[in-house]
Amino acid sequence: MKFYPLASAEEDGAALVSEYRAAKPAGKLRLGELRLYCRAGLRTYYIPYREVGRVFRRVERIAAKKASLGVENLVICGKDDAELIQVRLPGTNAARALMTELETRIPEARFGKPGSDAPNP
Repeated sequence: MKFYPLASAEEDGAALVSEYRAAKPAGKLRLGELRLYCRAGLRTYYIPYREVGRVFRRVERIAAKKASLGVENLVICGKDDAELIQVRLPGTNAARALMTELETRIPEARFGKPGSDAPNP
């Protein structure tokens, strides 16, 4: 299995494989001890937790015949708030549970949409 970095690259492929296999699955994501993994097609991407600066949910509205549907996405940003990846999640409950889990794994990251941590005038 080949891993592709979304932030800084790490050389030890054996450590990546063992951590990926032991990681907790959450939809297309896997939560490892030191890294977050995401499968997209035939590729597996990873982001070290220390590289994550912001995490937030993005809900996209998709028009249906009689109503609009909300599609949950998890957005991971780097330290400079540049978006690294957006991952579709299976639903609102899964998104909330994943956010709670990530808050415990990455306490130094900011959680919430960009601009939400700005002081009020």
